[in-house]
Amino acid sequence: MGFKQVHYGELNSRQQEAYNFQKVSGVLADFGFTTIRLSDDWQGADFIAQHIDGKQFLKVQLKGRCTLAQKYEGKDIYICFNDSGFWYLVPHDELLSWVKENMRVASTASWTTGGLYSFPTLSAAMRAQLEPYKLVVEPPAVQADGHVTGQSAG
Repeated sequence: MGFKQVHYGELNSRQQEAYNFQKVSGVLADFGFTTIRLSDDWQGADFIAQHIDGKQFLKVQLKGRCTLAQKYEGKDIYICFNDSGFWYLVPHDELLSWVKENMRVASTASWTTGGLYSFPTLSAAMRAQLEPYKLVVEPPAVQADGHVTGQSAG
């Protein structure tokens, strides 16, 4: 059976969301999270991320880019998005507070009329603010005998 790689830009919006969910689920697995995709937004979340410690449960809104929305305020939502090949997982209200203090988002028509604001690109200041929330996966170590540490034999 031959497999053909899909091109993200050729997917419709629903397929892109499914694609992004699968991609970020793989990344979150490296940080000890399993994910549960929700069929309908629950309390603003597209999926739940549960940590292996059994204590952390994150309600996550998956976006195609960094997006803030009034409807997510006060709901303990994390925003997850990809920018330049890196995934970010950031508390919505924490980022919104910083953005309101340091940018003019709150006075834009998008925010005052539509109730949301998205960032097509991230400024240097925004990247610096988001750095602690960047999900960087370290490559696995390869032992002299060729085995990869941290992975079970399969």
